[in-house]
Amino acid sequence: MKKVVFLLAMMPLIVASCGGSNESNENKEIVIDTTINETIIITNEDAKSVTFASADGLEITGNLYEIDKESPIIVLCHQAGYNKFEYEGTAQRLNELGFNCLAIDQRSGGPIGIYQNETANRAIEKNIAIDYLSARPDIAAAVEYAYNEFDQQVILWGSSYSSTLALWEGLRNDKVKAVVAFSPGDYFPEIGSLTDSLANFQKPFFITCSDQEIDVTAKMLSKTNLTDEHVFYKPIGIGYHGSRALWPGQYNGEQYWTAIKSYLEHLK
Repeated sequence: MKKVVFLLAMMPLIVASCGGSNESNENKEIVIDTTINETIIITNEDAKSVTFASADGLEITGNLYEIDKESPIIVLCHQAGYNKFEYEGTAQRLNELGFNCLAIDQRSGGPIGIYQNETANRAIEKNIAIDYLSARPDIAAAVEYAYNEFDQQVILWGSSYSSTLALWEGLRNDKVKAVVAFSPGDYFPEIGSLTDSLANFQKPFFITCSDQEIDVTAKMLSKTNLTDEHVFYKPIGIGYHGSRALWPGQYNGEQYWTAIKSYLEHLK
C-alpha cells in the first residue's frame, strides 16, 4: 500500500479570522496551536471519491470510507484552510469502530501538501464566495447525500468553523441524528446566538476543544442543561484545536479517542 507522509512542524500561537467574508475580520476565531510535531499518513487507497451538488450547483468532492449500507454514517467536515484529508487516518479508525465516513471538501478551505481542496478550487474558478458561512450549504448537501446513500440519519462532525456550522445544521435538520463538534465557537452572530440556541439542543452532541479553549467553550455552553446525551469533553494536559487532535501519532491524542469512542458507542 503506497503511503504519502506529511510532517507538519511546530507552529506558534496564531489568531485566525472566522465568520463573515474573507475581507472582514470582525469576528475572531482564536486558534490555539500547541502542536509538537504532527504526521498525517495518507494512503489514498481506502476511500472512494464521490461528488454531489451544493444548493447553488457547485460540485462538492468527498472521500467515502464505506463499510456497508447498514452501519452508521458520519459526515466529516474540515477546519479552515484544510480539506477532506484532515480525516485521513481518522476515518479508517472510525471504520474500525463500525462507522461509515464521508469526508468532504467545503468551499472554504485549502490544500494539505499536494492534496487539493477540489471544491474550493472550483469555487475560486467560478468566482463564488469562499468565506466560512458560504460553506454552510456544502455541509447541508453532504448530509442530504449521506442520508440518501445510506437511508438513515447522519452523525454530523465538524472541526473549528465547520463544527459551529455543524451545530447550526443539527439544530434545523431532522436528517442529522447527532453532532460531534471539535472546537466550536459562537462565531457567526449574523445567523444568531449559538450560546442561546444550544440551550434548546434536543439531539445528542459531543463537544470538545483544546486545553486553552476550555473556558471559552464552557461559556458557550453556559445556558445548556447538559444531559447524559450531551458530552463536553475537557482534555487533560495538552489539547488541540479541531479534529487534528485525532491525527495518527498525535501527542496526547488518545485521550480524545477514548472519549469519542465512548460517545459513538452510545449512538449505535
